[in-house]
Amino acid sequence: MKTHTQPHTNGSSLLHHPPKHIVKKANVKDYEKTYARSIEDREGFWADEAKKLKWYKKWQQVLDDSEKPFYKWFTGGKINIVGNAIDRHLETHRRNKLAMIWEGEPGDVKTLSYHALNREVSKFANVLKSMGVKKGEIVTIYMPQIPELPIAMLACAKIGAMHSVVYGGFSVEALAGRISDANSRVLVTADGGWRRGKITDLKTIANEAMDRSPTIEVCISVKRTGQEVHMENDRDFWYHDLMQLPIAAPRCDTEVMDSEDPLFILFTSGTTGKPKGLVHTHGGYSVYTSSTHRNVFDIKDEDRWWCAADPGWITGHSYLVYGPLINGATIMMYEGAPNHPYPNRWWNMIEKYGITILYTSPTAIRGLMRFGEQWPRRHDLSSLRLLGSVGEPINPEAWRWYHEVIGRGECPIMDTWWQTETGGMMIAPLPVTPLKPGSATKPLFGIEVAVVDDNANEVQPGEEGKLVIKAPWPGMARTIFGDPDRYVDTYWKQYEEKGWYKAGDSARIDEDGYIWIIGRIDDVIKVSGYRLGTAEVESALVSHSDVSEAAAIALPHEIKGNAIHTYVILKAGVHGSKKLEEELKKHVSSEMGPIAKPENVHFLESLPKTRSGKIMRRVLKARAMGLDEGDLSTLED
Repeated sequence: MKTHTQPHTNGSSLLHHPPKHIVKKANVKDYEKTYARSIEDREGFWADEAKKLKWYKKWQQVLDDSEKPFYKWFTGGKINIVGNAIDRHLETHRRNKLAMIWEGEPGDVKTLSYHALNREVSKFANVLKSMGVKKGEIVTIYMPQIPELPIAMLACAKIGAMHSVVYGGFSVEALAGRISDANSRVLVTADGGWRRGKITDLKTIANEAMDRSPTIEVCISVKRTGQEVHMENDRDFWYHDLMQLPIAAPRCDTEVMDSEDPLFILFTSGTTGKPKGLVHTHGGYSVYTSSTHRNVFDIKDEDRWWCAADPGWITGHSYLVYGPLINGATIMMYEGAPNHPYPNRWWNMIEKYGITILYTSPTAIRGLMRFGEQWPRRHDLSSLRLLGSVGEPINPEAWRWYHEVIGRGECPIMDTWWQTETGGMMIAPLPVTPLKPGSATKPLFGIEVAVVDDNANEVQPGEEGKLVIKAPWPGMARTIFGDPDRYVDTYWKQYEEKGWYKAGDSARIDEDGYIWIIGRIDDVIKVSGYRLGTAEVESALVSHSDVSEAAAIALPHEIKGNAIHTYVILKAGVHGSKKLEEELKKHVSSEMGPIAKPENVHFLESLPKTRSGKIMRRVLKARAMGLDEGDLSTLED
């Protein structure tokens, strides 16, 4: 979930006006006029955006709302996202343009033109076909940030298979659960990846996950780090071996898909129960990601675009792989940590490759800010034209540093709010929009938002309320995989009569119409831009033999945005100690992955609960921050 900080003031004195040379060359010069048209004639607007893509057969209907909230877009249309991300560029000057520049953490570099990317994707698509992968099947991908990850995603899409990418930092449990939910027969992984000079041992984790997932019949591994790994006969194959066989022919027809055919599922954490596998489709998602990417980041043919997100998250899907490739951009991809071996790693790459747009998270900015201005000042960052922020609150101090030190005071910051569920950016400025640090600014074209109270009445300017989206959009997730009822209950039931989508965030709109997202209404913890359900962290703690009950909350953290703080009730006869605290931290890390490791573990005799037995996490949070505990009328004790 993408959120933004709340400032102390909304005055126009906060406005940062875009430089004249940016406005002069902008793709969209008049936001208000285009926005008004996109709301008055929503379907006409999206039809015009869809016409910018390659369709095998034109749609009969832009929006089919006959089965609300299961909306369908561009029905009757035939398309494949790969037809737009690769195939159509091969018939233009972009054929020999760089599609991808990749740098590994140890310093190795690989580049691929659109022609070369097509060859690699076609070869791997044929490999998948030879392994019996069929249209509609789900292939699970668990990899580091290497070129073979987007190649595997594109190869699945090309032959009509769905992909389910699992972030390479997730643990055995998380991977095994996602494999079984997707009922995957094929897993694509790597022996490992590089992170801060050390190897992340992905194959060992994958092997353990496959032991728990009887559905996997084939595992294809990329040799990245070269360390010894266990390969099982008849199940395990090396990527490089398969790619040299006659089965890996360099030509492969792109499967003609229906606009509403699923493209991928991506799991996102919820507050209760298991993670939700959100389903995105070929047609609407292609239109929406390319449209938002082109408009918000004012994409030009000569741009070198760097979205620093991992493809294991929606930002990596939409704005590292699909959106930029559809728009024919050159994408930059980097495997490792931003500060390895020194804090100038990113600034060095921006200078070396002439990056024009950087889209990253406030966590990364705050992390690099710690090392001071001298590191970026050593590099020529004048190629940068625009900056972007995604994933969590960007505090005004980090915004100013990003704008002044990295952007030389000349690069507008596109601060974007959106979700895994939305498929693409929903609220964001355009390069011509005057900016207020910390505000997501205005809704994008075709997107109508409101901030409402519990009775669905719009609140006054400056008042806090719940964020809703008033009408469907092409990039929306179509359902939760295997659980349509949960999709309705989670996102649509509360405002069913109005037909509004519940975003799950609190927000306010100031007197200038600027939107300020405040944070999650429910209990999802955002650590370094990654969403973790409190229920998942608590379950991991309770799975330890000494713990009987647990609660997890998020508290502000200077670098990560939020850090996980946990509270546990130990079993009778067990006493809390520093040693046990460290053991529990390690336990959560091994159960869920290092990203979920708690900052600390507090031992309590009891937890604040409602009479119905729900833990009142807000009370724990208020106590920890020394704030008013609010209404305690439902507190049990």
